[in-house]
Amino acid sequence: LTEAIQEAFSHRSFRLLICGYFVCGFQVVFIGVHLPAYLKDAGLADPNIAVMALALIGLFNIFGSFYAGKLGGTVPKRYLLSGIYFARAVFILIFILAPLSAFSVYVFAAFMGLLWLSTVPLTNGVIAGIFGVRHLSMLSGFVFFSHQLGSFLGVWLGGYLYTLEGNYNTVWLITIGLGIFAGCINLPIDEEPITRQAPSLA
Repeated sequence: LTEAIQEAFSHRSFRLLICGYFVCGFQVVFIGVHLPAYLKDAGLADPNIAVMALALIGLFNIFGSFYAGKLGGTVPKRYLLSGIYFARAVFILIFILAPLSAFSVYVFAAFMGLLWLSTVPLTNGVIAGIFGVRHLSMLSGFVFFSHQLGSFLGVWLGGYLYTLEGNYNTVWLITIGLGIFAGCINLPIDEEPITRQAPSLA
């Protein structure tokens, strides 16, 4: 286990995956927790709108995760991961700039649902492709720990900056910036399996 951990953390692509997954956690949990309050502040006080938005995210997440995994078998996973993060940044930017209505919320929720956890099969696929499956669960756990750190920061920073500024504007901009960052750092990931020296039989 120690050798597997050292091998993974010495690999540049594994570290890039960890950084990207941190961003994923920040984005999805910030939106999942703070979207209802954002809509209420923006004048959409009907709680059914927020409930439907979160339900649509969950529904479209099923299709996004499935087809991301399917595409990952034919398209380089690093390109798909970058595309997901870039697309999140674009859709969030459009959402906060466009006139807000129940319809725009539902459209945003559907698109975000497609991108929600579509990073999971791709990220795990990259890990398995590079390091093999023997320690896949453990290595995926380290990457997911980064996701959870990002989740914590997204929720906490959203509330903290809202307390300071009285709105979510800054956190939305941070979320967009992180999406661009994650899109960029996933592009140079090397998906080639590592070469291990065969053990000596002498």
